[in-house]
Amino acid sequence: MTRHRRPSPPKAHWLLLSAILAVVAGLLALDAVVTGADGGEDTSPPGPATTVPAQVRGGGAVIDPRPASPAIARARDHTIALTFDDGPDPVWTPRILDALDRNGAKATFFVTGARAAQYPDLVREILARGHEIGNHTATHTDLSTASGFRADLEIRTTDLVLAGTAGVIPALVRPPYSSTPDGLDDRDWAAAQRLGADGKLVVLSDVDSQDWRRPGADAIIANATPAGNNGAVVLMHDGGGDRAQTVEALDRLIPELRSHGWTFGTVSESVGLSGTQAAAPVRARVGGWLLVFAVGAAEFTAGALFVLTVVATVLALLRTVLLGVTTSLHARRRRPREAPDQPVTVIIPAYNEREGIEWAVRSALAAGPRVQVIVVDDGSTDGTDALVERIARRRPNVRLIRQANAGKAAALNTGLAAARTELVVLMDGDTVLEPGSVPALVRNFADPAVAAVSGNAKVGNRGRLLGRWQHIEYVCGFNLDRRLYDVLECMPTVPGAVGAFRRSAVLRVGGVPTDTLAEDTDLTMALERGGWRVVYEEEARALTEAPATLAELWTQRYRWCYGTLQSVWKHRHAVAERGSAGRLGRRGLPYLLLFQVLLPIVAPLVDVAAVFGLFTGDRWLVLGAWLAFLTLQAIPAVVAFRLDREPLRPLLALPLQQFVYRQLMYLVVLQSLSTALAGARLPWHKLPRRGLLKP
Repeated sequence: MTRHRRPSPPKAHWLLLSAILAVVAGLLALDAVVTGADGGEDTSPPGPATTVPAQVRGGGAVIDPRPASPAIARARDHTIALTFDDGPDPVWTPRILDALDRNGAKATFFVTGARAAQYPDLVREILARGHEIGNHTATHTDLSTASGFRADLEIRTTDLVLAGTAGVIPALVRPPYSSTPDGLDDRDWAAAQRLGADGKLVVLSDVDSQDWRRPGADAIIANATPAGNNGAVVLMHDGGGDRAQTVEALDRLIPELRSHGWTFGTVSESVGLSGTQAAAPVRARVGGWLLVFAVGAAEFTAGALFVLTVVATVLALLRTVLLGVTTSLHARRRRPREAPDQPVTVIIPAYNEREGIEWAVRSALAAGPRVQVIVVDDGSTDGTDALVERIARRRPNVRLIRQANAGKAAALNTGLAAARTELVVLMDGDTVLEPGSVPALVRNFADPAVAAVSGNAKVGNRGRLLGRWQHIEYVCGFNLDRRLYDVLECMPTVPGAVGAFRRSAVLRVGGVPTDTLAEDTDLTMALERGGWRVVYEEEARALTEAPATLAELWTQRYRWCYGTLQSVWKHRHAVAERGSAGRLGRRGLPYLLLFQVLLPIVAPLVDVAAVFGLFTGDRWLVLGAWLAFLTLQAIPAVVAFRLDREPLRPLLALPLQQFVYRQLMYLVVLQSLSTALAGARLPWHKLPRRGLLKP
């Protein structure tokens, strides 16, 4: 209630949220590209081969397409160059490396940039064991059908990754889905010429082991054995699936062929090439390292989002179950029907509440002749005090107290000091009590252990979309949760809009606290730590004016969330205490932190993962999981509206709320946590009143 200038729209916060979501979406996209680069069988039919030189179609597997008359190289007689495509793979590449070591053979590994970025240690291990690295594009893209830009991007990206992971840039390239030289068509040759223009050597195969079909080790050995004495480049795979048959075949193929005079080497060794792996310049190494880091961050983000999705779903399910059980128990509870015949004082702190104070006072007076109303004007500058003074002249049970601006908590303490009744109702100056609310609150004090009663606060200005969203939040979040807290006897907050207290109990705990921004939460927790009970009365309804703009909503919720965190920290020792304090510490505080701090943070990220998942191969699974998550939130919403006898029509705004309103609440919690961790002090922000409530 201290004077502050009117808040400006939180543009920076939306920019922050947009930046966070954009980074997350970008990392998810990168992860989708990387994890989707597994390749597969080429089912496209071969095209015409009118432009492919005859010496290429009838030559060896290594081609330099740069000269007008392409240079062809083949493996020397009785020499085999074993080559492995589609890796590295964290399971099968190490096993294939071990098989090669056991049999004393060297080979060439044509790696994809995506897999190399995922498993950089394997790339370095391949080279450390004396094998050769080749480029197999970044995402196993068919270069014969890709545009020139896409093909260049695929090759250069893989070169960059290999520069960052191993410090080399290979000259050897194997186009995905390539076959033997006699299988080249015009599109393949055009792609090969583009590679040659970039200084690359194209490596095809003379023999295809067809291990990707997993036909059995015997068939792989038969397919990989060259006919006659001509040397051969043999195509095998270390990635793309289960390669157990390939490992078994290697342990039999290499000794068997070696016993017949065959030797094994890398592609370069087999055809007599040199300089096929150039040292990468420093700039390329740095760029490659950054790219590898980005892939690692993308993989971590995707994994973290999966975990967060599971966490959010489990939390939503847990909350649904808890609310279902406790709400059922709460509905069957018997409450005292008659209110104690005691006078009641309604205390209303007011700072610039001219637009709604008259209706607040009138609604309090309507509770009966034994109700006294004290309005504490906290230094208003809009004529609030003059308006209340006019009312007080006509109504002797209305009293106005003026004080210099000191804040809401101080105003409440002033009212408590002036009150002469044991039971007091604290309400805001923008709130209108429904008929019967005060008796409904007071009847709970028939139990001498009860020190405070939470009322049922509702949004009065719900005509616009923002108001309907807040109406849903009040009914589904605040009041449904209070039923759970009531059953578990761990109520963390009696809302400032409407609540009743034993004056003596409040004074015994030191009055309304002034050292936190959530004085209502702080006071409630202090009472429970003092051994008192706090209950919820759903029939004590009060309409309050909710923020009408996003900027005002941000300011209010930022203060609420920060103040709640302050109160939780202040009363953290309740976890180790007994009685009502222990119930608060071991039931209320964990629930509050889980569902008012953790769940709001992870829920928007679930939305991002769901939206992105619609464009991936798991779209139906992701969509189903997201719909299940929404359903787990919608079920309590319907129950809450039914219990409060509210029409269900506002719930039509619930789906859209997930993509706008919840994002704002996410930022509120995030910034509140940041402020709290930084140890900063947040001032009180008074919201402007518009008098939007209709009595």
